[in-house]
Amino acid sequence: MLDTKTNEIVALGRRKRATARVRIRPGGGKVVVNGQPVDDYLARETLVKMALQPLVVAGLRESFDVRAICAGGGLAGQADAIRLGIARALCENDENIRPALRAAGLLTRDAREVERKKYGRPGARKRFQFSKR
Repeated sequence: MLDTKTNEIVALGRRKRATARVRIRPGGGKVVVNGQPVDDYLARETLVKMALQPLVVAGLRESFDVRAICAGGGLAGQADAIRLGIARALCENDENIRPALRAAGLLTRDAREVERKKYGRPGARKRFQFSKR
């Protein structure tokens, strides 16, 4: 979706309990998450690489400025949400990028969630130790 006021492409990414609203526009490759540089916000280099993977796969790392607002979940979930948001925004910008992103598995939403804890049990699947006698 194109935001007519700011001339940015807006997309939404989700993973676990995390949500990321991502905005991209042509620029020099600056990436900001919740008002901080992506390196400072995500802290770990692997998470930064994971979040920026769509730009690298598309070969547009230095071509777009990215602004993301993340909420919920932890840093890993937020990094994955940013990744999906960037991939969706790039597809909206140029449909020719879609096959490359699809082949890399970047357009598929990872729907895995934490299974709820059941009553009478210590966890979702775990059982208390069985004693025959």
